[in-house]
Amino acid sequence: MSDSISIASPADFHVHLRQGKLSELVTPHVREGGFSLAYVMPNLTPPIKSTKDALDYKTRLESIDPHVDYLMTLYLSPELTPEEIRKAKEAGVVGVKSYPRGVTTNSDGGIESYEAYYHVFEAMEEVDMVLNLHGEVPSDAAADIHVINSEPHFLPHLIKLHARFPRLRIVLEHATTRAAIETVKSLGSTVACTITAHHLALTVDDWAGQSWNYCKPVAKYPDDREALREVIREGHPRFFLGSDSAPHPVYNKSTASPSHGCAAGIYTSPILLPLTAHLLESFDALDKLEGFVSTFGRSFYGRPVQSEQGAGLVTLRRVVRKVTSSYSRGEDIVSPFWAGRELGWEIVPRQ
Repeated sequence: MSDSISIASPADFHVHLRQGKLSELVTPHVREGGFSLAYVMPNLTPPIKSTKDALDYKTRLESIDPHVDYLMTLYLSPELTPEEIRKAKEAGVVGVKSYPRGVTTNSDGGIESYEAYYHVFEAMEEVDMVLNLHGEVPSDAAADIHVINSEPHFLPHLIKLHARFPRLRIVLEHATTRAAIETVKSLGSTVACTITAHHLALTVDDWAGQSWNYCKPVAKYPDDREALREVIREGHPRFFLGSDSAPHPVYNKSTASPSHGCAAGIYTSPILLPLTAHLLESFDALDKLEGFVSTFGRSFYGRPVQSEQGAGLVTLRRVVRKVTSSYSRGEDIVSPFWAGRELGWEIVPRQ
């Protein structure tokens, strides 16, 4: 086995960079984790709903770390119009993120019906913007829908949207089930899927009673995790990394009360490339690393790959090291996934 591996232009196609002081803490971790592109989620408070909001947010991120290619998205909401879609496209905004109402962090303003947005999707198809789908439906006890089966219940919406808008590029975000993998594989070339690093490690047993492993969508059964691993070993070009790295202050992650649960989200940005290499190696897919973290996603989104030394190339070396327990800036403290555990790879500092 080689003691080093070089990856051209690692790209994270789903990341939360927050706002305010927390954003100042976590945004530099994109590059610290080995990545030069960040596909930025819009579920701030208030959400990013206009081109101006997206550009202002991008400016703030660039003021924190100007060396990352930030791809911006809008939050699908009733205020979004075909005219705004065209304006956003001209300004360089790449996608629109759909959140079903109430299924994850800052999604209280999410949608309840896709048909109401068909005119927006038509404009997106026309100008070639990407629709990013949080692939769950809200829990409904009367219909026996809950966190374990909310993703399979969403898949008919994906199938219907693709049939109605076959030229619209759609990404099913952070898939967690075998059903989702099989559905995406069955659809056309305009439908892709992101997979997180943490869902390659976790199953339901890991988050039951453990707030630090709790995220939305929740990790599912061992066979679901195996389906994620299988499609990576296969090297399927429409499945690529989107970390869904979602930082929360430690008091929100570690604390729950009788009236309020802990925050949903797992933070992987600072260790993302070494973690992904470690996990892929664990299930015999290390040779698929560059496709999964770079070329497949960049191809789908039409972003160039840089492989020159000192530009887009990132080198990992084999070494055993412990994951840092926490990161802080002022009063803000965040703790990464696998804090205190050992990883088998680290990024070689650039000369």
